[in-house]
Amino acid sequence: MIPRGRPVINEADIAARAGVPLATWRRRDAPAFREHVPSLLPDSRSLLYDLAQAEAYLNSRPIPKLPEGEHPEDLLTDKETAAVLDISTGTVRAYATQGYLSPGTTLYGTRLWTRREVHDRRDNAPGQGKGGGRRAGEPQGTRKARAYEGDPRIDLAAQALATAAPGTPKGRIAAELAEVHGHTHRTWERLLTTAAATHHTGNDDPS
Repeated sequence: MIPRGRPVINEADIAARAGVPLATWRRRDAPAFREHVPSLLPDSRSLLYDLAQAEAYLNSRPIPKLPEGEHPEDLLTDKETAAVLDISTGTVRAYATQGYLSPGTTLYGTRLWTRREVHDRRDNAPGQGKGGGRRAGEPQGTRKARAYEGDPRIDLAAQALATAAPGTPKGRIAAELAEVHGHTHRTWERLLTTAAATHHTGNDDPS
């Protein structure tokens, strides 16, 4: 998580500010730096640091504290977003591609979403009540004719139906989807039923 309104910096730019090659900085200086300035995204491949903290360390000044608590404008990674929404990171990316989340903000190659948007998506999940499942920025409307109509997971369900061996029980397909993408077994059974009714999958009625 990147706390609200905090500029960030990566290790390449830190090394440049220190005036040494990145490889030298990582070998010689990074271990001590990381002890004093932890990465804001410890579970991400991208090691991003708070700019003010990094500058304070490089200039031998006291390292300022980060804001405490949660804030609507905090930036969350795809993994953190997935945890809030109880889905996989792949589904988070699918949501962003299909408009159920915004494209987000990209910093040093890492895509992030505000906590406000993620919580709004959680509280207006696809298929859950009036207005549920609306695309990012779309106003609330009337209830859909089908509970999961327009849900990006329908495409995943349709693909699973199309690629499953003929005669594969729907319950088995649902279990595999739940394991890979999150959500409950029952939710995926409903999504599979909707996909079979709205897509030509070649395996439209698994038992």
